[in-house]
Amino acid sequence: MEKEKMAKAKKENKNLRFLLKNVVLEEKSKEYVIKKIGKMEKFLQKSLNVEVEIALDKKGKFYVEVMIKTPYKLYRATQISESVEVSVDIIMEELQKQITKDKDRFKDIRKRGARSIKKKIVISKDARF
Repeated sequence: MEKEKMAKAKKENKNLRFLLKNVVLEEKSKEYVIKKIGKMEKFLQKSLNVEVEIALDKKGKFYVEVMIKTPYKLYRATQISESVEVSVDIIMEELQKQITKDKDRFKDIRKRGARSIKKKIVISKDARF
C-alpha cells in the first residue's frame, strides 16, 4: 500500500529534482518532502519544475532551498535549521504566502480592469433591460 502511494507521488512529481550536498538523505525525509510538495499542487495550476536543494554545513545545520518554476514566475524560499523536516515546513508556509499574494494581486488587477471598462461603456438612455 505504501509503495503504491510512493509510486503515485513519484509519477505526479516527475519534475521534482533533489540536489544534495554533503548529505545522505533518509528515505523517510525524502518521502516527507515529496508529500509536502504534493500538497502545494492545490495552490498552483501548473508547476513546470521543482528543485529541492539540501546541504549540510560545518555546524551540523541543514540548508534547505525550494524553487518552484511556473510558466510565469519563479517562487523560491530558503531556510536553515536543525532538521530537514522543520525547514521544509517553514519553506512551504512561505511559498504558500507568496503564491496566494500573487493570486490576490492578479484578481485585483482583473477587477480594476473590469471597473474601468464599465466606466467607459456608454449605454443609450433608450435601452431596455
